[in-house]
Amino acid sequence: MKIRHCNGAIDGEHWQEFVDSHPQCTNYHQWNWKQVIEKSFGWPTFYLAAEEGAKLRGILPLVWQKSWLFGSFLTSMPFLNAGGIVADNSTIEEQLFSEAARLAKEVGAKHVELRHREDHELGLPTRTNKVTVVLPVEAESEKMWKALNTKMRTKVRKSMSFGLSAEFGGLELLDDFYAVFSKNMRDLGTPVYARSFFSEILKGLPGNTHICVVRSEGAAVATSFLSGFRDRIEAIWSSSDRKYLSLKPNFFLYWNLLAFAGRQGYRLFDFGRSSVGSGTHEFKMQWGGETVPLHWVYWLPQGDHLPQLNPENPKYRMSIWAWQRLPVAVTKMIGPRIVRYLP
Repeated sequence: MKIRHCNGAIDGEHWQEFVDSHPQCTNYHQWNWKQVIEKSFGWPTFYLAAEEGAKLRGILPLVWQKSWLFGSFLTSMPFLNAGGIVADNSTIEEQLFSEAARLAKEVGAKHVELRHREDHELGLPTRTNKVTVVLPVEAESEKMWKALNTKMRTKVRKSMSFGLSAEFGGLELLDDFYAVFSKNMRDLGTPVYARSFFSEILKGLPGNTHICVVRSEGAAVATSFLSGFRDRIEAIWSSSDRKYLSLKPNFFLYWNLLAFAGRQGYRLFDFGRSSVGSGTHEFKMQWGGETVPLHWVYWLPQGDHLPQLNPENPKYRMSIWAWQRLPVAVTKMIGPRIVRYLP
């Protein structure tokens, strides 16, 4: 068994073959995310593979982010909800983790963050304050409609009464998505990703990447960016324009997302990441799904504490307040320069 770094087309083919065949691999283990990250942000990536003979037995994709403001760290995978270690057994997992720790020391990273959907029992500091909500979907939307409780059906019917429409597509809807998304991120006090990031995802993973735009009299009022793999599709980034909240666009949006997922042949809809107990989490739970804790595991130098690079950290409160008061055009210009350094 040896651990090596994967680069180039041949490595990519072997990596993707492992991802396609291993049941624990997720969307974010796919090889093309490597190119998406590198082209969008210019960060170095380290795609580690455990190889026995000519056969891959485990993988770990890592992205190296570093800045004077937030420090240096390795993440698998930044911005996304999964992408940590996948291996045939625990021994190989430990070997991959050991190489990640060695690499962190080599490049001077302050920590390694591995994002898992399950507890790998690595005996390391772990956060589970982030969750996702998953819900089975059906090809026949009528079955899903009947499964909703009465209160939720009433809310969705109300949203339908305002004459909203939902459109699904790809790159042609990116401008509409980005206009709503960037405004919502400003309102939340969070730096926005560059438009090119989403463009690279659409180009790098075209078959299972979709945009939904909800319109009112032609205006985009809510939107979602979805990515699928196998039988699961995730609404990774969803937003609505607060100016139109009286139209209940979020209920209309998510009902159409569920129906679309079923029509496309998916069997599980992932509502995307939330903080435990947040308003967003509570909204998602109304649809009847199951809350699933995300297990984010850390390697830290001896004596160091868990990183606090998140909006809940009180020390960022003033920065968030100031960001919410900037013009959207300004946040679009400087936001991508900041967010590229956040995990």
